[in-house]
Amino acid sequence: MPKTIQLLVTVSRPAFLSAMASWFTIGFSWGVEPPLRLTELATPTILSLSVIMLSSIIGLQVNNIFDHDLDCQDNRKKELVLAVDRLGIDNLKLLVVVEFLLGFAFVFLILINHRSIALLFMWIAGMFLGYAYSAPPLRLKSRSLLSLITLLLVLCILPLLFVFHTFTSRLDSLFFVFLVGQISSVYGLILPTEIRDFFEDRKSNIETMTVRIGLVRASFLSIALLAIGGFLTGAAFFLKLAYGRQSALTVFLLTLAIADCIILRRLGRLHSLSLEYTSLKDKNSKAEDIKELASHSPQWIILASQSAVFMSIILLMTKILL
Repeated sequence: MPKTIQLLVTVSRPAFLSAMASWFTIGFSWGVEPPLRLTELATPTILSLSVIMLSSIIGLQVNNIFDHDLDCQDNRKKELVLAVDRLGIDNLKLLVVVEFLLGFAFVFLILINHRSIALLFMWIAGMFLGYAYSAPPLRLKSRSLLSLITLLLVLCILPLLFVFHTFTSRLDSLFFVFLVGQISSVYGLILPTEIRDFFEDRKSNIETMTVRIGLVRASFLSIALLAIGGFLTGAAFFLKLAYGRQSALTVFLLTLAIADCIILRRLGRLHSLSLEYTSLKDKNSKAEDIKELASHSPQWIILASQSAVFMSIILLMTKILL
């Protein structure tokens, strides 16, 4: 039994789940409105967190199923491939069905109290796109621009909107400025994952955005998107705190700036390696260097998301204490 649990943890790819938990914290912090009553918040908090975590796990497990042959060619995914083989593809498919039904039950419970059909549509859209991203016949990950849009919706826009809308029906213009900033930052950090898989995807004729525009442009675009996203995210937090007469707390925005600078430095190195790769005749060694550096993208996503989480918690504290 412990071995089975360990295999389930591996195929759920926990390195990516912390980022999804971050979206919950951010959406919650922006969405809740004072006065905050623990008894009223407990149930929707637990249910909405469960929904977005389960949705993420389902998407990752579907990717494991339909990308299994590709993953077998990647030495860095040996542990993942072994876990999928030991569990069995059919058992993993059954697990996905059970998780889907459990997720639907959680959404239904939220709807009983919230009575907003928009939440159901957001969940259905997320489930469909998470499946269609990896699974044939659509396999959106191989369709360049559609791949980009799908990843942004599944990894950022829908989770944030789902949690935000669970706790409020009020429109907040600064939240949408923040959302645009996060969309830019998230895709800037998704590109390194595509760069990591660039060589296998190109061999398999999977036309991701990175395969379409090339390593050099993709790595430069990653830098530009993160810089723009960091600016918009910081501006949204600054204005939100300033309007709430908590300008002194804007000093904590340094955490966002420091995190983005650390990641931008790594992305700059990735861009340099991409330039070197295009100019070399013997490309194999440089390709390995690119894949090794880009394989740290989950840690970069975590670093960026945790800095946004920290600022969101500061925002939440102003609602609770001030």
